[in-house]
Amino acid sequence: MKTSLAPMLSVRRGSTAVDFYQSAFGADVLFRIDDDSGAVVAKLSIQGAEFWVADESPEHANFSPESLNGSTARVVLVVDDPDAMFQLAVEAGAAIVWPVQEQHGWRVGRVSDPYGHHWEIGRPQ
Repeated sequence: MKTSLAPMLSVRRGSTAVDFYQSAFGADVLFRIDDDSGAVVAKLSIQGAEFWVADESPEHANFSPESLNGSTARVVLVVDDPDAMFQLAVEAGAAIVWPVQEQHGWRVGRVSDPYGHHWEIGRPQ
């Protein structure tokens, strides 16, 4: 087995978050568990880049950015066409933090998803 690293994003409203990531980034659902309370844990993939989404669970010290009033990390999504992916995310409901532009040898922009996570979408020049 190959070593891998995949972030797990804690969110409120996990089911709608999965829907958002599918619309915003074309994410595929690789694995999903829905419990009786409506909480979700899901493994998603954006063009082969995997990440997890789970409803926050304060009892396990997993808090969403909404609970923390900010996030402790950003997600960097490297794609061939950052302008198109950025636009797709905005059309799905992401808020523009700063638009796609040339910056430090990258074409990159940043959005905030409806759950408080910031995504830098870009590619090196």
